[in-house]
Amino acid sequence: MSTFPVFSVSLSSSLSPSAVDDNNNSTKQDVKCNTVNFNASIWGDQFLAYDEPEDLVREKQVIEELKEEVRKELMIKESTNDSMQHIKLIELIDVVQRLGIGYHFEVEIEEALQHIYVTYGEKYIDHKNLQNMSLWFRLLRQQGFNVSSGIFKIHMDDNGNFKESLCDDAQGMLALYEASYMRVEGEKILDNALEFTKTHLAIIEKDHSCDSLLRTQIQQALKQPLRKRLQRLEAVRYIPIYEQEASHNEVLLKLAKSDFNVLQSLHKKELSKGCKWWKDLDMQQKLPYVRDRLIEAYFWILSIYFEPQYSRTRMFLIKTCMWLVVLDDTFDNYGTYEELKIFTDAVERWSISCLDMLPEYMKLIYEQLLYHHQEMEELLEKEGKAYQIHYVKELVKELIRNFLVEAKWLNEGYTPTFEEYMSVSMVTGTYGVVTGRSYVGRADHMVTEDAFKWVATYPPIVKAASNIVRLMNDIVSHKDEQERGHCASSIECYQRETGASEKEACEFISKQVEDAWKVINQASLRPTEIPFPLLMPIINLARVSNILYEVNDGYTHAGKEIINYIKSLLVHPAH
Repeated sequence: MSTFPVFSVSLSSSLSPSAVDDNNNSTKQDVKCNTVNFNASIWGDQFLAYDEPEDLVREKQVIEELKEEVRKELMIKESTNDSMQHIKLIELIDVVQRLGIGYHFEVEIEEALQHIYVTYGEKYIDHKNLQNMSLWFRLLRQQGFNVSSGIFKIHMDDNGNFKESLCDDAQGMLALYEASYMRVEGEKILDNALEFTKTHLAIIEKDHSCDSLLRTQIQQALKQPLRKRLQRLEAVRYIPIYEQEASHNEVLLKLAKSDFNVLQSLHKKELSKGCKWWKDLDMQQKLPYVRDRLIEAYFWILSIYFEPQYSRTRMFLIKTCMWLVVLDDTFDNYGTYEELKIFTDAVERWSISCLDMLPEYMKLIYEQLLYHHQEMEELLEKEGKAYQIHYVKELVKELIRNFLVEAKWLNEGYTPTFEEYMSVSMVTGTYGVVTGRSYVGRADHMVTEDAFKWVATYPPIVKAASNIVRLMNDIVSHKDEQERGHCASSIECYQRETGASEKEACEFISKQVEDAWKVINQASLRPTEIPFPLLMPIINLARVSNILYEVNDGYTHAGKEIINYIKSLLVHPAH
């Protein structure tokens, strides 16, 4: 599985396909390489050019004016001691976040929820209103406030089951369903709430007498709960829904649409730069076995950060993402084990003097690996942040070492135990490297050396997100990988160790994914090990895994749904 890569300027060494073939004849002697030819990019040069909208400056001015109106509304509702105004404040925060404009008001939202948490504690304002109670619980949990799920006991009978009378409240059921995805390990009330609401919402979904707009929301929620949705895609989904609501706020709607379009313009500009870099590398000619998936990679990166202040970090990440694809495809689908050992040794030494020891086609990869990090280091040195590159280099070395372990397993025909597999795939899933890279070059002062040291230990939340991407990928792609001679996946490891059927193995793996989400939720509750905002890239990495590997390997083989997601973010403006 691959994720994120490298920008470069010019290449001092280049390989034609014939040069690659000549080198293969001289170096690939005793081990057959598993060359896989992936389909070409479905996007062509669609995103290569960027034309800035004529009215962009004016649109930005409008956004600033609208932001002030919303900010005043948030502060007015917070300042009052009226409990009904606080309910309206909770509802306003929910709408603002789901419209994709919450990042403009992070300070105001934090202060408002802190005020509500301190004012009411575990005593919710209106226990009889399941919808409002569930919304209150979900928003506070999302923000890291450890409110108790015991508040829902009022809606349960003496046997500990949710009351059947709740089935008459479809909006309340939907809100409780969304709240239940904030559960942590051992939270039986929310486990029961999820099963209860899933069952009854599925019935309501098929009831054509139910309001059509509500049915649509239920259908979308059952497919993908809010906790697992990407903020940018949720904005695309929610803007038209909110517009149909009779009570919608025109200021919010206008701000959401204008902000979406301005951000889309910035994202298209970044993507254009990335496309030009990738095209100049001419990787399809020099290393034709590498997947040409820059657009899908940018979608992945946009899932981590979409906000304008992270533009430079996104540009680092697009290089990282594609570079990781090159490494992954080299280890998985092309290099012989002997070549990969030489490459791993060169990465450990991290010196341009190692170039001559490498097979010819690997020189290009290694040279760009060093150049990419040097480029970042030089930029950050001016800001006193060059230390960040030391830590990401160490994460890269660990990644390559574990890539080699998987190559060794394949070379020896060894099927690891499930535990062995997970300890290695936690690293080869690349989310540790990507998390570290997501902290590089941020303009704020929130990132410290301690944050990089923390990532390097693979704390529970990083491990959980890494397990989610690996296990979900395995469920949808393990058959294809076995056909092309890939090392055993978690499915095969579990089957061999336990004697389980493929179906039983997949069910077990799916349970592991759900448990990993509980770990993420637990690690997000205050007090957190690092500043709460630094956890968001990790949560978003788990979310994008849920989208890309829902049906198949949507990164390598983007289907209709992934294509539509990408178009909705990078082609179609909000109207």
